[in-house]
Amino acid sequence: MKQKLKTLYFLIAFMLISNNSYAMHIAEGVLPISHALIYFIICIPFFILGIRDLKNINQKSKNTNLFIALAGAYCFVLSALKLPSVTGSCSHPTGVGFGAIVLGPYIMTVIGVIVLLFQAIFLAHGGLTTLGANTFSMGIIGPIVAFLVYKLFRKKNKNIAIFLAAALGDLLTYVITSLQLGIAFPSVTGGILASVEKFGAVFAITQIPLAIAEGILTVFLFNIIEKYSKSDLDRLMEVQYDEK
Repeated sequence: MKQKLKTLYFLIAFMLISNNSYAMHIAEGVLPISHALIYFIICIPFFILGIRDLKNINQKSKNTNLFIALAGAYCFVLSALKLPSVTGSCSHPTGVGFGAIVLGPYIMTVIGVIVLLFQAIFLAHGGLTTLGANTFSMGIIGPIVAFLVYKLFRKKNKNIAIFLAAALGDLLTYVITSLQLGIAFPSVTGGILASVEKFGAVFAITQIPLAIAEGILTVFLFNIIEKYSKSDLDRLMEVQYDEK
């Protein structure tokens, strides 16, 4: 089982190495420094909660490292897949849904920081000054939405719950990014709301199909993991949902 999980992890890593596309995060220097600083401050408590949950989950469930690595690789790969937008910009999946469902939303904050930091340094995706803002949208709001949606629907239909969690976690990430940009650059005529609408329109046409695709892919990945390592997955899910 462990060997098959490792194989899946390396396949995902290979996808990243063989793909030269670039992701769309808020770029270096785009946000005013005061805005960037506020997002860094907001992210601190969530990051601390993530470190706490990492310690707790390792104590309560064995073989968690492979799941943590897989969640990180999945997030890294999907958020690095840039697809052109009809507006001349680009959109990408986020990959936060799987990790949020299996590990909880706060652990995904820690993973999100690492993913975004590596992308900023090595792939020129996003930036260091905007790390807090990108973490807030992709590493905090997206995972929390995914976790809550799955928790709400998991007892009705597991696959639908996974699909909705991954898809809505993706979409809400872009809603928050549009809001962040709208607040930073309000429209002269319509103010913040008009600006948010314009930024949201940049991604809407491409991001909705991407969110659907990410939902389907996450269901597929989840079912593969369940097939080959059901006992380990069940222990993790018990920690997340029977004790919270």
